[in-house]
Amino acid sequence: MDASASMEHSNLHAGSRATGPAFLWTAIALSAVLFAVLVFSALGDHGGAHDGGHGAHAAPPSLWAIGPFVGILLSIAILPLISTTAHWWENNKNRLATSLAFAAMTLLYYGLAYDFARIPAVLNHALLAEYIPFIVLLFALYVISGGISLRGDLAAHPGTNTAFLAVGGLIASFIGTTGASMLLIRPLLQTNSERKHVKHTVIFFIFLVSNVGGCLLPIGDPPLFLGYLRGVGFLWTLGLWPAWLAVSIALLAIYYVWDTIAYRKEAAADIKLDETQTTKLKLEGKLNFVWLIGIVLCVALVKPGEEFLGLGFKAFPFMRELLMLALVGLSLRMTSSQIREANKFNYHAILEVAALFIGIFICMQVPIEILNASGASLAGFLSAPWKFFWATGVLSSCLDNAPTYVVFFETGKTMTDPNTGEAVVALAGGGSILASWLTAISLGAVFMGAMTYIGNGPNFMVKSIAEQSGIRMPSFFGYMVYSICVLVPLFILVSIIFL
Repeated sequence: MDASASMEHSNLHAGSRATGPAFLWTAIALSAVLFAVLVFSALGDHGGAHDGGHGAHAAPPSLWAIGPFVGILLSIAILPLISTTAHWWENNKNRLATSLAFAAMTLLYYGLAYDFARIPAVLNHALLAEYIPFIVLLFALYVISGGISLRGDLAAHPGTNTAFLAVGGLIASFIGTTGASMLLIRPLLQTNSERKHVKHTVIFFIFLVSNVGGCLLPIGDPPLFLGYLRGVGFLWTLGLWPAWLAVSIALLAIYYVWDTIAYRKEAAADIKLDETQTTKLKLEGKLNFVWLIGIVLCVALVKPGEEFLGLGFKAFPFMRELLMLALVGLSLRMTSSQIREANKFNYHAILEVAALFIGIFICMQVPIEILNASGASLAGFLSAPWKFFWATGVLSSCLDNAPTYVVFFETGKTMTDPNTGEAVVALAGGGSILASWLTAISLGAVFMGAMTYIGNGPNFMVKSIAEQSGIRMPSFFGYMVYSICVLVPLFILVSIIFL
């Protein structure tokens, strides 16, 4: 290192040392302010909450209580962008600590505003009813698909990349957006390893394979899975195929044009290397497709509290999740370790999702409760399918699409008159919802889960794997520039044509 480089390196570290404490004290001050606001707000709400009763009859939380949820979202968006915190944020233990800190603030609010005895009920709903089924399904699909090795290095022509995205969009509904994402992202990255302009390919992969492609079956995307648990028929979502097909074709066409332009910007030496260093695709670990089918059957056939396969006993709580974990165990036991090594498989991406979403699911209970309490007042606004589509979609972008789907599903269910002349979807276990509303809610949750990194679980996994491969992915807000410019015009057309 020459003298000028050494001086620049020293100045950089000096700047970091100067900026680090300043940022730390700013973060501590802001956290203290948020903590104080929550405490005062909780104490002010305490009387009203008790006057309104307990549990489902209690007054909804204060808007101030959304603070921790906003805080965790801002942490995800901002901390990776700051030089003094970017490396610290890469550690999943630090992500978990941040996530749990905001979750603790939310639980403290519930304890002070209502009663500390209410905290177990909040945790039961956030973790047992929502987080565990969510993360076990993602974990099972992640690990099992990680045992399938699709290796090869094709020439990274725009047509080749478009074919990867098309296949992913086709299979995502049948092995889940997580399974399809984990199966195809690594060979796609390997195929493009000689190219420099790859970021847009990963972004469109998230759009299509990690989100839009999963709208045809409940196994495809978590919100549809929750709808199935609430009585929507397993095959009802196949009726969403016209919108799925239209958006998929549009995204593939836009991507092909975009990648063709990007391909022309590649250096001649990189193109030559890409053309000469090629190997045929090779598929290994095929037995794991059996375990993926098993996951689909678990979702379709195992419903806690209902009779299991006519065997004379009811499925017990978490039976479905235990069976999924058993299939994971079979996959790990019966798949050669060399296959996972060839995949460069590790648990970092799924642990990142688990660490962040445990806090998100707890903090999210406040805005979800506020939305639930506002259901009756929303009836005047949610008077048309396109309004359900955009309301569900916008909130799915920042609240995670699975619980957002549930809020609007329940709202639409309570607003449905079973004697209406419009088509209704009869729900197993009782109740009904207008078919047009359910279509809008389903499309809004699945499609607009692609709008941000936190809109759907696989988004974060794909981003993490791409970054581990050396691709500099956009920031939280940088990604939204792409999604707003590409997806929003398509969604406007969806609301005009299909709703």
